Amino acid sequence: MTEIRIIDEKNKADINIPNEPFRVFGRVEPSRTDGVWGYDVKRFDEGDVSEMCFPDENYDFDKMKNDGFFFIGAYEDGKCVGLAVLQKGFFKYMYLYDLKVCSAYRGKHIGKLLVEKSRGVAKENGYCGLYTIGQDNNVPACLFYLGTGFRIGGLDTDVYKHTKQEGKADIIFYSECD
Repeated sequence: MTEIRIIDEKNKADINIPNEPFRVFGRVEPSRTDGVWGYDVKRFDEGDVSEMCFPDENYDFDKMKNDGFFFIGAYEDGKCVGLAVLQKGFFKYMYLYDLKVCSAYRGKHIGKLLVEKSRGVAKENGYCGLYTIGQDNNVPACLFYLGTGFRIGGLDTDVYKHTKQEGKADIIFYSECD
């Protein structure tokens, strides 16, 4: 059984679970018509499908805790297999800074449990909800957010200009606390 809990000083090493690859098989294309966000998923041709892995973060628990971060872990048999990192914000939505689940545990609703706990932490700290970003080519992450009660609230098409990732965009997602 999965246990979701706040990571504290005694298990702070758990915040550095490694990132693992995901398939890049398409792009989420948001659209806005009459003030309402929608989206389509454009799938790549099979020859254009690839894999991507974000670099490991090497989080510093003590520094980040002092800077207003919260860490939530998902545990299976005492092993941390998922992580949500939250950051206090200056407006009414707390930032879901990072969310990841070890590949062997994906598809078991662990990400959903982490999001539910994150909403609770946000509410306990006076926020009305969460916001996060997803790269438009990380289709699994974007569809996960949309499937767990987030909605599209914006699109940043310039964030990757002048970088190795030029041509990508960030989709901004928002979710209300229960």
